[in-house]
Order: sequence, then structure tokens, then C-alpha cells
Amino acid sequence: MNKKVTKKIGIMDIKKTIEPKSDQLNADDLISGSKNIKITDVKMLDSEVQPVSINFKGDNGKPYKPSKGMRRVLVQLYGAEASNFIGKSLTLFRDENVKFGGAEVGGIRISHASDIEKPTRVLETVSKGKRRPITIEPLVIKKPPIKDVEKAKEAIDKGTYTFDQIDEMYELTESQIKQLKK
Repeated sequence: MNKKVTKKIGIMDIKKTIEPKSDQLNADDLISGSKNIKITDVKMLDSEVQPVSINFKGDNGKPYKPSKGMRRVLVQLYGAEASNFIGKSLTLFRDENVKFGGAEVGGIRISHASDIEKPTRVLETVSKGKRRPITIEPLVIKKPPIKDVEKAKEAIDKGTYTFDQIDEMYELTESQIKQLKK
């Protein structure tokens, strides 16, 4: 009799084992919780159903392809020019109640957005002639304070990092900014 023995390793995160095999971000990718994304590129695709593809930092080749309703939310928040979306951040979450073809299949919704000053009420089309208000909350991403300004200055001087990269990674005070820009 062959018995396979599995060694107990400790805490194991099995999220990777349930990721769907797909070329885009899916609601199933968000089973374990919401995800903050920072938009790096927006492309128009030759598709009636999913004509917009949003790449984001760390997307691993699986862009976010927003539904028509979420595209309308983005236009209400940032305007119709897709290049305005680049650099913005969104919180995406799985909504179990999203319907497709009359069946609840789950889908991706936006709950928070950067670059808005206050909660923003937008109207979402639920079905033909039916709209409902949803509120998109401001997304405030806290950056850690910089621990060693001297090392950061050395990295800038050596060309390892640019000032903009350091500024994006850390919360900088005015005096730290002056020190790094010398």
C-alpha cells in the first residue's frame, strides 16, 4: 500500500491555486478581497463587448476590461479622454450580484478612485431604462515616510532611481524634497 506523506509547512496562502486561467482580470481574481490598481495604459480594442483594456501596475498581462457600466463611471469621474486615466488608481471589488444574460454571475465594480476630492455619486445603468445611484469614495493611498534621505540622494546621484520614482514611493516633506533635488 502506497501512502503519500505530505509535510506540514506552516501557513500557506492558496490564493494562487484558485486564480482563473484567463487573459484578463476576472471577478474570480477578487474572491479573496478587493484590489487597488494604478493605471499604466489604456487601449481601445476591436470588440463590441469589451472595447477598453486597462493595464495596471503588476497586472501580469491580465488587464482590467471594464463593463459598460464601469466605463460610464470612469467617464463620469475622469472625462472621456482615456489618457486622463493613466496614473490614476482604483479599488476594484467582486460584486456577486452582477448579472449577465439574466443570471447572477458576479463581476468587477469600482468602489474607490484617486484624484476625486469627495465621495462622488454617479448613476449606473442596471438594465434598459433602469438606473441606480452608486457612490465612489476617494482613494487615498498612504505612502510610507522615507527612512534614509541620504541613501535616497545617493541612489538618485548614481542613477539607480530618479527623483520622480523616489517621490512616488515615499511621502516626502518639503525639506526632504529640497535635499533630494540638490
